[in-house]
Amino acid sequence: MTTAERLESAWYGTARAPWWTWPLSLLYGAITALRRALYRVGVLRSVRLTVPVIVIGNLSVGGTGKTPLTIALAEGLRERGYAPGVVSRGYGGTQKLPLLLDASAEPSQVGDEPCLIRASGVPVAVGRDRPAAAKLLIDAGCDVVIADDGLQHYALARDLEICVIDGVRRFGNGRLLPAGPLREPMSRLQQVDYRVCNGDAVAPGDIAMELHGGMARALVDDHAKPLADFAGQAVHAIAAIGNPARFFASLRAQGLQVIEHPFPDHHAFMPNDFPFDGKPVLMTEKDAVKCRSFAQAHWWSVPVRAVLPKAFFDDIAARLRR
Repeated sequence: MTTAERLESAWYGTARAPWWTWPLSLLYGAITALRRALYRVGVLRSVRLTVPVIVIGNLSVGGTGKTPLTIALAEGLRERGYAPGVVSRGYGGTQKLPLLLDASAEPSQVGDEPCLIRASGVPVAVGRDRPAAAKLLIDAGCDVVIADDGLQHYALARDLEICVIDGVRRFGNGRLLPAGPLREPMSRLQQVDYRVCNGDAVAPGDIAMELHGGMARALVDDHAKPLADFAGQAVHAIAAIGNPARFFASLRAQGLQVIEHPFPDHHAFMPNDFPFDGKPVLMTEKDAVKCRSFAQAHWWSVPVRAVLPKAFFDDIAARLRR
């Protein structure tokens, strides 16, 4: 068992975390608390933009559904008269200076998630200096900035915070990294404006979010067919996301025989990553944006959309107006 597998088992299973994680967890917690305190007293300063900022993030490492929620929130705000844009760190890309994405943006340069968000029709800016990148969105006409995966990025002042929770794994053993999966202590939940739960285990106070799919799209020409057409077939399933098991389980729920191929989150795919036979290859949209340039006819993406209560978007819009 690898170190990563041992940690995963301790975080979300019954195994005990390795002894060496406990002092590191205490050190991590002390550094996290000090950093927040420095922002609170003004030693470190947050940049306040001229438009409202909504931060979407999570407490735990790994995938919780932040990107689908970001796209759904942008669409919900547009329907209510706003012109939102998304700012991202651009994790996995090489871009350092602030950049407003255009149609030529490459995942290797700006990251896979920003490319996926922009493909949905939302303006996106990336950069290690997120306040500077967000100003590019304002200059482009955006009147609301959504910060993707920015809950712990305090350099950008925020008006609303949304914490996304994995409805299956929740917060694991509830401990800080590396003894547990948490980036910040559980008490941080009391300070966010909304808790969105992706999955079935919705706790009191959570807002339920479901990911709906059901279709597959060919990478070579984007034609679509029902995912049910693959029912009973053996398929190669590719996932370079925070929680690959969620994607594999969703395919099995549709009756597919899944051959699992998990990769590290944000993996930069190359053609030699696919030494498979002629069975269909299914992957997430986030992975598909990195594979289109060398895709084959039997490769498919499985898009999903986040579905949330209408009242959630209404409440955010009302708070922005206030």
